[in-house]
Amino acid sequence: MRWRPRQLCLILALAVGQAPAAAAGEPLRVFAASSLTEAFRDIAAEFGKAEAGAPVELSFGGSQILRTQIEQGAPADVFAAADRVQTDALTEAGLLARAQVFARNALVVVVPASDARVHGLQDLARPKMKLIVAGPTVPVGRYTAQVLAKLAASGFYGDDFEARVQANVVSQETNVRAVVAKVALGEADAGFVYRTDVLSGADTVRALPIAERYNVTAEYPIAVAAKSRHPRAAAFVEWVLGPHGRAVLERYGFEGAR
Repeated sequence: MRWRPRQLCLILALAVGQAPAAAAGEPLRVFAASSLTEAFRDIAAEFGKAEAGAPVELSFGGSQILRTQIEQGAPADVFAAADRVQTDALTEAGLLARAQVFARNALVVVVPASDARVHGLQDLARPKMKLIVAGPTVPVGRYTAQVLAKLAASGFYGDDFEARVQANVVSQETNVRAVVAKVALGEADAGFVYRTDVLSGADTVRALPIAERYNVTAEYPIAVAAKSRHPRAAAFVEWVLGPHGRAVLERYGFEGAR
């Protein structure tokens, strides 16, 4: 049997226990947190133009879901998460290279743009309010729990503030964009989301700020997947970390890495 050169390369790569290098023109597969949707679409477009022949295929979702997909063998080249928990777990499992923080965010309370029933943080604990949050394994859900604990500890909202707010939760979502969407549709009176996600709601929602002393800093790490053989994977990470990526992220309301 006569083997073709490509077949021989594949056999040799498997023989040494490595995946073959990405074929020319194969897309760079980037898994990114939902809150990065608009920013990463712009970054991918700019990167593709600068790096001729480097199309980028973006997959957005809750960071915890994307992490699970990578653990189950999904062919990701780069992973950008909304917290360190997801990247740390993948790094410890040998599935991700060392992650670097490229952006930061903060939380706000999102309410409908018109006819809002929540006008301040104290209203979140009023009886019969409908509150939507992200689930406890979702980065923004974990940040939400931290914010509520800080507000409760302040003593300004009553000793049982956190419990009363939790009693008003009617749904727990798998990503932050689902929280924004349901509040925009009027399915809830309020929700906890990232400051940057209010921009995605256009004129349908508005934000109530959370004082810095009660807020948290959401850190976004990025890294190359350990199994990636795409020649542009590291270049994409550097692009995100560099001035071009920072400019786009700042345009969408993210803070740069310190």
